[in-house]
Amino acid sequence: RGIGRETALAFARAGARVVAVDMRGEEAARTAELARRAGAQGAWAETVDVADGAAMEALARKVAAEHGVVDVLVNNAGIAAAGPFLEHTADDWEAVLGSNLWGVIHGCRLFGRQMSERGQGGHIVNVVSCAAYEPSRALPAYCTSKAGALMLSQVLRADLAGEDIGVSAVCPGIVSTSIIEDTRFRGTDERDAERRRKRALQVYRIRRFAPERVADAVLRSVVRNKAVVPVNLEAWGGVVLARLAPSALRAFARINVRA
Repeated sequence: RGIGRETALAFARAGARVVAVDMRGEEAARTAELARRAGAQGAWAETVDVADGAAMEALARKVAAEHGVVDVLVNNAGIAAAGPFLEHTADDWEAVLGSNLWGVIHGCRLFGRQMSERGQGGHIVNVVSCAAYEPSRALPAYCTSKAGALMLSQVLRADLAGEDIGVSAVCPGIVSTSIIEDTRFRGTDERDAERRRKRALQVYRIRRFAPERVADAVLRSVVRNKAVVPVNLEAWGGVVLARLAPSALRAFARINVRA
């Protein structure tokens, strides 16, 4: 859904063949159908939890056997948990790191190896977040997972450069997707959690930054082989502050956004 679906459609319009992967089979199937309508030379759906290493290994084997080694891999799956660090459970950390970091590791490791062994280059895009370099007390697990994915992207870019495999980290800020609907709110009761969810959704609606714009950035990152790609104003602002005034970022991180 969201950025993942729009990215699939952007590549479809460019004439690519697309394999859409989601842990919700119906979402992957819908994306594949839309990709075919958008002009993809072929589009298929696979139901996989990217946090499941064994399932990802099976997926990589299946895709290579049925469609060939991928030219472009986009790791986009992500979930969030919100609330104070001490209110996050071990399950929260496992879920967020599983999708946001281990999912990226599995994808890069398995499909990246296939690209390397083929010897014809390729490109890996990890859709990260400006949360990778903008700390927030409200998103401890999310920020940690995204920071790890950003560092992994930069390490891989250096490691795979000699094999003509590019690696890009695309870092959007607030984007109109469904991530808030699935976010786990901690340190509050159910009623207050729903209130916070509605407030967050309102912010996202006011921001009105379409996922199609992130998809365009993903496509450009491949064409131009960009290393780190901030997408919108808050993402660029974080880059500037991280370089010129990191103490300001740390001060912003202390703001209680629960309101």
